[in-house]
Parts: sequence; C-alpha cells; structure tokens
Amino acid sequence: MRTTKSKKTSSYEPSRQRQAKVREYLAQLPGGIPRPEYPRPQFVRREWLCLNGKWDFTFDDYNQGLQGRWWDMEFPDFIVVPFAPQTELSCKNEKDIFEIAWYAREFEVPESWRKGNQNILLHFGAVDYRTTVWVNGEEVGHNQGGHVPFNFDIAPYVKKGKNRVVLRVEDPQDPYQPRGKQAIRGVPKGCDYYCTTGIWQTVWIEPVPAVRIQDLYVTPVVGEENTPDAFEIRVYLHAPATGWNLEVEVLDGETVVAHAHKDAVGATARFWLPIPDAKLWSPENPHLYDLRVRLSKAGEVLDEVSSYAGLRSVKLRDGQLCLNGEQVYLKMVLDQGYWPESYLTAPTDEALKADVEWCKKFGFNGARKHQKVEDPRWLYWCDKLGLVVWGEMANARAWSPKAEEWFMAEWERAVRRDYNHPCIITWVPINESWGVPGLSQDHPGQYAFLERIVALTRRLDPDRPVIDNDGWEHTGISDIIAIHDYTPTAAKLLKRYEKTLQTGELPIRSWGKYGPNIFVRGASYSGQPVMLTEVGGFLMHPPDLPKDKWDPLYEAYGTCRTPEDMLEKYRDLMQGIAALPFVSGFCYTQLTDIEVEINGLLTYDRQPKVEPEQIAAIHQECFDKKPEKS
Repeated sequence: MRTTKSKKTSSYEPSRQRQAKVREYLAQLPGGIPRPEYPRPQFVRREWLCLNGKWDFTFDDYNQGLQGRWWDMEFPDFIVVPFAPQTELSCKNEKDIFEIAWYAREFEVPESWRKGNQNILLHFGAVDYRTTVWVNGEEVGHNQGGHVPFNFDIAPYVKKGKNRVVLRVEDPQDPYQPRGKQAIRGVPKGCDYYCTTGIWQTVWIEPVPAVRIQDLYVTPVVGEENTPDAFEIRVYLHAPATGWNLEVEVLDGETVVAHAHKDAVGATARFWLPIPDAKLWSPENPHLYDLRVRLSKAGEVLDEVSSYAGLRSVKLRDGQLCLNGEQVYLKMVLDQGYWPESYLTAPTDEALKADVEWCKKFGFNGARKHQKVEDPRWLYWCDKLGLVVWGEMANARAWSPKAEEWFMAEWERAVRRDYNHPCIITWVPINESWGVPGLSQDHPGQYAFLERIVALTRRLDPDRPVIDNDGWEHTGISDIIAIHDYTPTAAKLLKRYEKTLQTGELPIRSWGKYGPNIFVRGASYSGQPVMLTEVGGFLMHPPDLPKDKWDPLYEAYGTCRTPEDMLEKYRDLMQGIAALPFVSGFCYTQLTDIEVEINGLLTYDRQPKVEPEQIAAIHQECFDKKPEKS
C-alpha cells in the first residue's frame, strides 16, 4: 500500500519516544486494550471482540482522501481508540481543529463466526460527526450524528485471516450540527471546551444470527389502580420469525420471578410480566431485576440477550415530582462528563463509576447530564448505585431547516438508546435556547420547532416528563418549568421571588435585570413543577492570575476564595432555595472544574474542594423532610 500525504504529514511522523509512550500505556491495561468492558450493558451477548487500542491514523487537511482512495493506503501515524486526537490518552494530544481524519486497523474474527447464516456486526459507540466505513477496500456504510451508536453487518466483506477496517470521519466546525460544549473555534473559552473529533466511544464486533433479537423496550408499570406492578417488554426481531419461539425471564438474583413465552408470528412481540412482591427502584434502594430473552426454534436456542431493568414510576402531581408515588425533592448537580486527559471519553469504567459515587457522597440524589449523550456505562452505574438522571441532548448553536433535521434525527436515536434505563426520569432536548436563538424575538418557526421536539419525545416515551427548553424561554407545553438562576445569596434570591411568594406569579425574567424571559410568545405558567435547574456556580479565584486576565465567566457568577468561603456561600444559597416553597428541586453548577470554568465541587482531576460530607449535611438540614404520599 502507498502512504497518505497531507498538509501536516511531517508532524505526523511517529517518533520513537511517542511509540514507546503508547507501548508503555497499553502495557498497563488489561490485555493491552483501553476501555475493555462490555460497552452495552442493557443488551448483552456472550461473544464479542473489542477493537479499542492502537489504530493507524492520519488527518486529511486538503480533503484529498476520497479522490486519492485512501481506504487502500497506509497511514503514517497512529492513535489510541476510543480517545479523540485532541486528548492526551489518544497519544496524539493535538489541540488544533481538524475537520477530516482517517482511521484504520487490522482484525481477525474466529472461524466459527464465518460459518452458517451468521451476520457480523461492526459497532461504534459514537463517532463525531459524519462517518464512512470500508472493510477490505469495500464501502459498507455511512453515519451522521456524533453522539449515538451505529453498526453495520460486515459479514459479506470479512475473509479468513486478517481484515482491514477503514474510517473517514468528517467533523466540520458547523454551528448547525449538534456539538454541545465543543468550542466552534476549538479553543476553550467560558463554558466551551476543546473539540472531540472522530471516535470517542468503544468500537467492537459481535456475531449474530440472521434472524435475531434486535431491540428490547422495557416499560415499568408501577402503582396503577387494579394493576399489579409489572414490566411490559416489547421485543423486536431483525426479521420475521414465524414458527419460532420467544421466551422472556425476569430474575431477582438467581431466582426466576416471572416468565412468559409465545410463538413468534412476525418481527415484534409484547409481553406483560407481573412481578410478585415487587421491589421498587429508587436512589435509596436501587433494586434491579435481571432479564433474559431467548429466540428458539425446535428447542434450539439461536439467540440470547441478557439485560436488566428497574421497577419505578415517575409522575407529576400538584406541582411536585413523584417517584413511586412519593414526592421527591430533586437535589441535582450539573455533570458535564469531561476528564482532563480524555475529554468526553472517560479514561476508565472506574472513572464513570467514581463520578456517580461522588454525586452520592455530596448528598445529591440526581444529576443533570449536561449537553452530552453520555456513555451507556455511566447510565449503568447510575442504575446500579441509585442516581436519578435528566437525559440531555448536545445542542447546535444556530438554527436552520437543516439544523432541525439533524437534531431531530439524532435526538430520536438518543431517546431510543436510553429508554430502558430506570435512572432517567426526565428528558431535556434543548438548553438555554441553544440552536434556537430567535426565541427571544418570538420567532414562530423556532417556537414551532420546540413544540415538535416535545411532541416527538412524548411519542417516543409517554411516561417521562419533557422539558422544552431548560433555563428560560419556555413555550408553555413544558412538563416542568426549569429556571436558571445564579442569584448568589439567599437574601437576593428571596427578594427576587418576593412577588411569587405573595401571589404565586413567576418573575418575567429568568435571572438578572436583562435576563431572558421565562416564557415566550404569550405562553404562561399553568401549574407545572418549578425547579431552579442551574444555581450557584461559585467560581474559585484563579491563583496568581491578574483580574484583567480572568475569563468573562467571572462577570456572571459568584466567586469564592477558600474552601471555607465556598462552604459558607453554599449553605447560604441552599437556605434561600429551601425557603421557596414553590420550588421542587434544584441543580447546582457543577460537579467538576472543566478548563477555565473552575466552579466545580471537585477539581478537574476529581479532588474535592470541600469535604463531601459537609455538603451532604447542608442538603439534609435544608431539604430532607419525610416525603408525603401522593
């Protein structure tokens, strides 16, 4: 094979020092593979092969690759997948903006995978943003969307022995594509951070039968009148399967507590599985049931998938959120899921688990995963350890009909991916009018777009609340009125909501003298729960940095100088929020520092600035009252 050449080819030449660094890093990992854990914990098959690790790599600054048939060429550099080239753990650590990149690696599959009527699925957890895939020089598929998984059947292209997979990834600095907190200019400033280009979640392959279990949708049914607590499980097959048998089991530990089976007469089946002596899922008792689904013919099991689920209900009543019929005051923290050495990709599965554990140590019962469709492994740990989640989409920064199409297509896939997680209790498609900036001028098209997003989300999931636009400029159809309010003290907060306390009427503006309106285009409050879904954000004074060099963030948020100062300000703010009886939850900004945004309870490398137990004690003092039955 020839070798690719592009604008920065000379800087791509892998030095011996960098080669040695990669070898040393991979040697420390189990099996030499980063992020080796099974990537899809709610849909598990026994056989699979992780393709994380060292890949060949090159940038394509002049967009020469397609014309030059780079899928047939060798690449002069390398990268460690699943980490983006901007990150340290990728062993590239290139901070520039790169709009086109190519990946390649060789792999072998067991001979047994190539026998019979088998498919071989090549999976990508997430690749930002547009992807084309080749196997052994043949183009096998395309994907658009940087935050959701996709796969291709590569069985027709796989041969005995070594095979080669190649990716071309295009990540334009386009304000119309969903990008979340990735800075359009590529340089961290304010609340925006370095970009994440290309592969940033696990790549893997698995063998599957041609007729197989394609999807599971698990809906808990709890507390319904004259109905036992149960799971409704919808099973979708890849192809019609007349004459086959589907079997579903629910297990509590090793004990089968519910079982059902039926003959398959098409590509879909629905099961109703009442659970005797049901154990409900909650942050205090995150009980999970295991699931087994089998597809058989003539007594032979041809496909089997294992999963898990939690029994819980989410309802809104009398201006409150109720979990399993009890009012729950949401004490949430904003969690953006960035790490200094790996950005959007957690360095390890243990790091994902640790962030959930930190939330609980600080006394939070929930997290608002902000501007990111997080790795499913994080949601698994929220399910297992007991942390409720608001699932949020990464937003664009500009509006157009094209941007609407891109957003709706990716958001639908995100909701479908995460539907089964009991920890998720609310959907948040849009934050602070990002991607719909015309709302402040009552733009009718953007208003209608918000309404379509909410309608789509409710059709996909009728059982969870949907927030149309977290922070401000609500359309009036939002299930929760989510207000961002960085008022820094209890006294100022009570003054701001003085009229609300007297009359129940919300302020016109969300925060500040010239802040955005809470409602737009004539919409008004109609009794929904009210939550302050971004508060606090106390920034530490940067050490040894003159004030004229401070980031503009310091003009907006409150600040503190010492851990003791932070703790005092936090207690005062929480006492102010607790004195607002119309508020049914809050979200503190934020869990960790990120780049110049140093307002975390933890530093960027996850060191606590104050003792977690002290924050938890403030929560208990201010908010932990015996919940009322609803």
